[in-house]
Amino acid sequence: MHRTARRSVAIAGATSLVALGALALPAQAATDDGASLSVLHGVPDTPVDVWVDGELTLDDFQPGDLAGPLDLPAGSYSVAITAPDAADASEPVIGPVDLRLEGGTSYTAVAHLDAAGAPTATLFTNSTEPTAAGAGRLTVRHVAAAPAVDVLAGGEAVVTSLENPKEAVLDLPAGTVSASVAAAGTTEPVLGPADVTVAEGVNTIAYAWGSLEDGTLALATQTVEGLHSAPSGVPAGLSGLAAESPSSTATGVAITVGASLVALLVVAASVMAARSWREQHAHAGRDNRSA
Repeated sequence: MHRTARRSVAIAGATSLVALGALALPAQAATDDGASLSVLHGVPDTPVDVWVDGELTLDDFQPGDLAGPLDLPAGSYSVAITAPDAADASEPVIGPVDLRLEGGTSYTAVAHLDAAGAPTATLFTNSTEPTAAGAGRLTVRHVAAAPAVDVLAGGEAVVTSLENPKEAVLDLPAGTVSASVAAAGTTEPVLGPADVTVAEGVNTIAYAWGSLEDGTLALATQTVEGLHSAPSGVPAGLSGLAAESPSSTATGVAITVGASLVALLVVAASVMAARSWREQHAHAGRDNRSA
C-alpha cells in the first residue's frame, strides 16, 4: 500500500483518538494484514505533540497517557515528537524515528527518558503467543531515567539487572503479584510495592517510567488480551493504562466515562433518528388528509 494511503488511515484513526480525548479503548487484535500500535507518553512534566508522516496525530499528549491502539496497514511510518502547539514537525524533541510495522503484530511505541535522562523513543513488540491453561504473562519494561533494576515479587528478585530500555517476559500462574522495583542487587523498593493482576490468557505489561533523580518514578500497566490456548479465548485487543500518578488515574476514570459517553451518544442518535422518522410520517399523514 502506498504511503499516502497509509497516512490517510493513520490520520483517520488518530482523529478518532483526539475526538475521544486520546483515550485508550479496547480494540480487536491485529489482523494478518494490519498492525496494532499504541503509544505511551513516559516523559515526565512534558506535554507533547505527536506527528506521523508529517501530520499532527496526537495533540497536547500528556505524560502517563496511553493512546490507541490504532489498526494500521503494515509498512514504515516516520514519527516525530515536538513541543505542544508546534507549527510542524521540523524541530522535534524526539525523532524523527522510522517505525517498521509488520502485519499481524502488536506494538507499543514509548516516548521516555534514557538511563541518563535524555528524551528518546523505543518501539516494543508485544508478546501475543498463547499462554498455557490457567497461566498469564507478565512483561516488565524499564523506560525510566535510572540505573539497572531488579524486579521483586513477594520480596524475592524475579528479574535481575534489567536495564533501560530492556524488557523481561515471564509466564506465571494467574493471580495477583505484589511487585516492586529496586536498584540492582538491593531489596529496598524505589517503586512500589504494587499489586499487579496476572490474568489467564492476558499479557500484563508493566512500565517503570519517569526519573529516579527527580523523584518522578511511576508505574504504568497495559494489557494485551486473547492469549488463551483454549478454544474459548477470544482476542480482545488492548485495554487501557493505570499508572501511579494523578494524570494516569484520571485517564483510567476517563476511559470508563468516555466509553459510557460513546454509548449514550449512540443511543441518543438512535432516538433522534426514530423521532425524526415519526414526525416526517405524521406530517405526511396530515398532508394526505388535507388533500
